[in-house]
Amino acid sequence: MALYSNALIVVEIHESEVPWLKVFTQAVKKEFSECTQEEKMMLFKALDIIELAMLEYYQPEKINIASFGNILPHVHWHITARFKEDSYFPEPMWGVKQRNSNLILPSFELFCSRVREKLCANL
Repeated sequence: MALYSNALIVVEIHESEVPWLKVFTQAVKKEFSECTQEEKMMLFKALDIIELAMLEYYQPEKINIASFGNILPHVHWHITARFKEDSYFPEPMWGVKQRNSNLILPSFELFCSRVREKLCANL
């Protein structure tokens, strides 16, 4: 589900127990090196805005930012807020589950609304 988009990027919500967004290029490109300077700058601006919003809103243990494209060869970045109490910590979210989690986090919908406002105002 798209949270934000402009001519160069789209930000999507990834359903998860932890706050997780993905930032894609609008144009399908397989490798980051294929992106224009404008696309690269827009990707990093969006990641910066989202990371700062996650830190402020959730106060997580750590923010994880990763770029994988083995299954979906389209330039994109995953950004997640991580907590010692989440099911996978300290493993990556697609790693080995460590425990059952009972995380109680502030509203993800409110967080997304705030992120959308920040992206609209700054990109």
